Amino acid sequence: MEELQRAWLATDRPVVVVQHDSVEPGSTLSPADPGNALKPFVDVESAALHVHKSVNSAFYGTPNLEHWLRDHEINTMVLCGITTNHCCETTARMGGNLGFRVIFVADAMHTFDQTASNGMSLTAEELATASIVSVDAGGFALVATTRDVLSSADL
Repeated sequence: MEELQRAWLATDRPVVVVQHDSVEPGSTLSPADPGNALKPFVDVESAALHVHKSVNSAFYGTPNLEHWLRDHEINTMVLCGITTNHCCETTARMGGNLGFRVIFVADAMHTFDQTASNGMSLTAEELATASIVSVDAGGFALVATTRDVLSSADL
């Protein structure tokens, strides 16, 4: 994530920072909780846009990401962040459905082991793999690595 941000800022490409401000009682992503803080390397001051959201998709936040992208004639999104199977996957799916070209940078994402209410569980690696297969096979996004993105003349 940090390497992508540095490369974008060094080449004057717009960086969009998305922050999840949960409204759920007791959530670690509540603005009052330390879990809401962005990673220290995230450069909000240099970001072209800082979206605050309270659900998984960055397209349901303020300011409106879709409008901003269209106003700036941006049709490709290079997506990285936390969590792979929630916020990143949901944003990729919506971006693809809205007609954006979405690059899902799988090695610049992170997720956590999870257990469902019925007791079924998956490791972080299994969840990330499922997300990668889902967005790629579903046609929502092109899956890439940081190296692929940074070496591509296409972006």
